[in-house]
Amino acid sequence: MASPSSTAATNVMLAIFEKKPVSLDLYRPLRNYIVFNYSEREAQNLEDDLQTTKQYRIEIERVPADSLPARCDVLQNYYKALCAVESRFPISNDKDHINSVFFTWYDTFKNKQKAVQQNIHLEKAAVLFNLGAVHSLMGLSLDRSAVEGRRQASHSFIAAAGAFAFLRDNVAMTASMGSSTTVDMSVECAGMLERLMLAQAQECVFENTIAKGSTPGVSAKISRQVGIFYEEALAALNVAPLNYHFDKGWVAHVQLKAALFYTEACYRYGMELHEKEEIAEEIARLKSGVSALSEAKKTSPKGAAQQLLDEINKLEANLNQNLARAVKENDRVYLMRVPQASSLPPLPAFSMVKPMPMNDVLDANKGKMFASLVPDSSAKALSRYTKMVDDVIRAQAERLQQGSELARVKLREMGLPDSILALEGNLTLSMALKEEVEAVQICGGPSGLEAELQQLNYLKRVNQELLVQTEELLQKEATEDAQFRILLTKNLQDRLNRFAANLKQAAESDARIERSVRDHAALMSILDRRPIESALPTLARPIMSLDANEDAIAGALKQSLRQLEGLGAQRAGLEDMLKEMKRKDDILHKLMTSTGSHEDLFRREIAKYDHICEEIAKNLEAQEQLLLQIQAQNEDFASIFNLEDYKASRDRIYKQIEAAISKYQEIKENINEGLKFYVTLQDAITNVKQQGSDFVITRNMQCREMMDEVPRSNPRPADPANIPNDVRPPTPTYQPPQQPAMPGYTQNPPPYGTPQQPTPPYNLQASGPLYPPPQHQQQPPPSHEYDQLAYSGWNGPYYNAPPQQPAPLQQPGSMSRPPYTVPSPYHPLLHQGGYYRQ
Repeated sequence: MASPSSTAATNVMLAIFEKKPVSLDLYRPLRNYIVFNYSEREAQNLEDDLQTTKQYRIEIERVPADSLPARCDVLQNYYKALCAVESRFPISNDKDHINSVFFTWYDTFKNKQKAVQQNIHLEKAAVLFNLGAVHSLMGLSLDRSAVEGRRQASHSFIAAAGAFAFLRDNVAMTASMGSSTTVDMSVECAGMLERLMLAQAQECVFENTIAKGSTPGVSAKISRQVGIFYEEALAALNVAPLNYHFDKGWVAHVQLKAALFYTEACYRYGMELHEKEEIAEEIARLKSGVSALSEAKKTSPKGAAQQLLDEINKLEANLNQNLARAVKENDRVYLMRVPQASSLPPLPAFSMVKPMPMNDVLDANKGKMFASLVPDSSAKALSRYTKMVDDVIRAQAERLQQGSELARVKLREMGLPDSILALEGNLTLSMALKEEVEAVQICGGPSGLEAELQQLNYLKRVNQELLVQTEELLQKEATEDAQFRILLTKNLQDRLNRFAANLKQAAESDARIERSVRDHAALMSILDRRPIESALPTLARPIMSLDANEDAIAGALKQSLRQLEGLGAQRAGLEDMLKEMKRKDDILHKLMTSTGSHEDLFRREIAKYDHICEEIAKNLEAQEQLLLQIQAQNEDFASIFNLEDYKASRDRIYKQIEAAISKYQEIKENINEGLKFYVTLQDAITNVKQQGSDFVITRNMQCREMMDEVPRSNPRPADPANIPNDVRPPTPTYQPPQQPAMPGYTQNPPPYGTPQQPTPPYNLQASGPLYPPPQHQQQPPPSHEYDQLAYSGWNGPYYNAPPQQPAPLQQPGSMSRPPYTVPSPYHPLLHQGGYYRQ
């Protein structure tokens, strides 16, 4: 039985003790049900859940542990386990159900009375009652002599109120349906205990308010709310079924507390009135407080705590002292008429507490106990309900999407909001066109093409210089040994001739690129505008206006567009709400515990979506009316502002931007092809130059060796013509080491000039067709990019050397390649960062 309990604080409060159960084994009946209706294997899979449930019940039956928070955790976990059991195990006296389980609990206020039911709701109700009781004990166990202790105590009482409120709203009614019930599990008792816990929580707040020295007016409001909570609890205690169920000490405590805090409010409020010199009302309030205390002491039962009675006497003395002072001042100074207490308005009150929400704390759906145990009938019913919900969601989502698409189409037909943005100078390009312009600007824009043309010229000049240097090297060697030059340098000279032809053709391509840049500079200049929107026209106001209502018409149209945008945002929110409702809509536990028709349950559950469906209908109807209004406003707007000329000017700018982007991309692609060609060709020329250098060095070595042999074999000078052939030194047969032909072209005799008198290939004039096809042979597939066309649509690639047949560079038995090479002074400068370095 609960009884008053005191702490170190001034005021005493009531404690609620836990209900006592009778021991019960849930493990064996639940396991047998699984084996019989499912399988032994399923029972083995759920062994951990069965053992956990069994352990929770054992801990509930024990004497409360020293740790009250740990006790709260056990009660909460057991309640969620019971919810899982309820949805999967039918427990009743039905022969097909679990009919061997009897839940037995004693009344906490009349401990000789008990309830025995084959109804799991009784078990759930008892656990919720004990959860509230433990929270109340936690509140009373705290030291309320300090601010933090009072704050924590208030929080514990709020949690207790939440547990009793959850019991009243969710379980108490079903737990009281059996023939064997107890009063403490009734809806009325749960409601009374909720009010009592709120009163004690608000009382802790009042104690902190006094400790902080708050104003009398604030203290009076908080005190009055304490009294109201106690009055509500007292009203429940004085009617059936609670009026003869509780100990007299309980009733006396609640009645005296109600009077105490009403009087406290009168006392504090009277202090505030005295400061305002409202003496007449102060006297009336103080008299009302004295009367309430006197009546409570006369009518309340015996058994209240002496500490509470002492507090009442102390307050009564203070009240009478202030009342005597006020009456004396009124008789001597103010001479005001004192009103009747019944004519005064109610004292103001302010609540600082409310029950703690327990839905999340006790949500069994978050647990996974017995999750795999779903009856086939429940699974099928859930599938049907899920399809019903999906149909609702799909239909409403389609309506929302159709509404948004309709708004877009209508606005596009009216040219909105582009015309309004143009009037304000805020028109923007389409996202796709804007991204293309930004890509051009990131690459440097049209103004950056000049630098790339300079890169082309630089690379061309480097390649020409390499050709000249290689040609000069071979010409020098040719003058020194004309007799053997034709045989030994023919392959190198042929390749130089082809490279020269390539460079000549590339120069023509470069010239065409430069002409294209100059010819289209004006067109592409628009791409250098930053931001690009600055190139777009603006909608001009009319030159003459008769009634000067342009701003009003434009402003009304803007306002309507903002409203339309707001409706669109609302639709997005409604769609999110639909998805969130569907995500949280889990009725499996209701299906598994439902005893009526599933169709009735479906109708009740699907009705949750009616409200949001109505909101969607209202949104679409409002949009339809608003679009008609916008259409009329846009007609007025178009009649004042010259939209046709503006649209024509805007379309011209759009076409110019698109054409400029196309031309820029074409030129950019051509330049990139040229850069690739020059870089690759430079590597090829450098390779030939190195071969020529090696060849010249080898020939010089052979020449010196021959000159050294002549004096040793012929001590006296002799006419070379008279030397017999069999004693002449052998003719050198060295040829440069054979190198693989440049990929992408073959080797044939030089297309121009004679072997004896070669003309520099870069001075030749091209003759014949620009792109002669290869004759009588299959052209091998090119493997280097400089063998490709410069770009589509132009007259040929960067070179068009005719295909050549490879010639052997070294015969068997000829001299080997010298063991060293001379580094070229014109090493390629094309490997730093990009392809070249200026």
